[in-house]
Amino acid sequence: MSNVEQPSGKRRLRVVRDTDSPETLAVEAEEPGAPEEEAAPRDETEERPVRGSGGPARPLAVTGMVAAAWCVGLGLTVLTTITLVGWVAAPRTTLGPGLPGVFRTAVNFWLVAHHAGFSTSGGRVGLLPLGLILLPAGLLYRGGGWIIRAAEQRYRRRIGVVQVSLLLAAPYATFAVMLALIARTPSLQPSPWQGFLACFSLALVAGGLGAARAISASRGRVRSGVGALLRLLPDRPRSVVTGVLGALAVLTAAGAVLVGGSLAYHHEEAADVYRMLAPDLVGGVLLMFVEIAYLPNAVIWGMSFAIGPGFSVGAGTSVSPTGVFLSALPSFPLLAALPEPGPAPLVSLFALLAPFLAGAVGGALTVRSFPSAVYEAAPLWGFLSGVLTGGVMTILAALSGGPLGGHRMATMGPSAWQIGLLAALEVGLAAACSAWLVNWWMFRERRPRGAKRGSEPEADPYEAAYEADGEGVYDVDRAEETRPDRESPVPPARSADPVSFVDPEPVLRKRD
Repeated sequence: MSNVEQPSGKRRLRVVRDTDSPETLAVEAEEPGAPEEEAAPRDETEERPVRGSGGPARPLAVTGMVAAAWCVGLGLTVLTTITLVGWVAAPRTTLGPGLPGVFRTAVNFWLVAHHAGFSTSGGRVGLLPLGLILLPAGLLYRGGGWIIRAAEQRYRRRIGVVQVSLLLAAPYATFAVMLALIARTPSLQPSPWQGFLACFSLALVAGGLGAARAISASRGRVRSGVGALLRLLPDRPRSVVTGVLGALAVLTAAGAVLVGGSLAYHHEEAADVYRMLAPDLVGGVLLMFVEIAYLPNAVIWGMSFAIGPGFSVGAGTSVSPTGVFLSALPSFPLLAALPEPGPAPLVSLFALLAPFLAGAVGGALTVRSFPSAVYEAAPLWGFLSGVLTGGVMTILAALSGGPLGGHRMATMGPSAWQIGLLAALEVGLAAACSAWLVNWWMFRERRPRGAKRGSEPEADPYEAAYEADGEGVYDVDRAEETRPDRESPVPPARSADPVSFVDPEPVLRKRD
């Protein structure tokens, strides 16, 4: 290296190559004031690794594939362990021959946890426990956050929530199709297309929530995934989603109260079913695990009961506030919470108030979280939150039910379109009325309060000048005499009424 003197007295280092001759070095040393070649500007959004990232940058698609493989592997490990416990406690032929049968059963449990149905010799099974979704959803939630953190460590630019969700959902759903094809047997055939759709949707939602929380944490605001996602939404959609979440919270609480109260009232019937099954220690633990996994389904059925159409427990049956029509039921302790056949209990009629209360809460939250005040459009925004609540209830009702084999058990759970339609109408109308009332009250509170009663407001000199002639003509002399500030003879525009019209050029009366 050679040291080259700069005009400012600083010295810079130059790398001497083997091909450089002494004459070339001497010429460059004699021209210290030569302008240096400017480097081309680098794009800050270019994907380049940050110093200290520990190696070459991994492509984002590979990062998503690694996260998906991690979620699949850990989920299968947990469910395989539970399946092995059941295989040890149950007869060896129940879960298939040997360890390959145990693995296929664990894969089917993993697909069931994503709400992917399967077919058996007795028919199709679609009534799956929603509680198992918590396991893969939690893993995908962590996977979405890990992709954000890994990308920010290796790249200068930020990636969005939608991009992370797609990077995680696409390989995750591909792994699900491969596992569904591997686990197929003549007696048990999981559906590959349902596995792809269910796994892709769950990864898209759970991974997006995890990515939203990771982005919020990187900016210094640590909050839940739903709160972080709301923070990233625009103002108006955030207000509507807040109203939808409030309405769903009220409906969920109503369904949980109905199920819990009915279980407490029929606890003797549930105990009789449990004694009839007579499980051993391991079987009792597994039965309790299955009951807990089906509790979300029961809560959604309770929400359907409160909305009005109710649900069915087999073909030709109905459980609704208008009446209860039942037939022979499967031996499952959770079904003991169903009311007796005949007229519905009088107390259950109070459950019909739940959707209207949910609409009132949702409409109030929608208006209260608006970024700016609205007047005429407030009921429309409230009704929109109710319609979206009905859409969410349609999805929940469809997920909570399904066939349980063939023949009479082919119809189980609520009707999705009936629940969605009635929920949209009931919650939407209540939300529209609530939004209008809350919005009216907010405008009433923001209205400037006048002086005390009995005291007249201060006279406006410009109003007196307009009233001097009696015909809306502006009197310049009178305004000059009464105006406190005499700098400009032009009066300000009167805007007492926000919808009144003001003459842009008032007519001036001639002076005598």
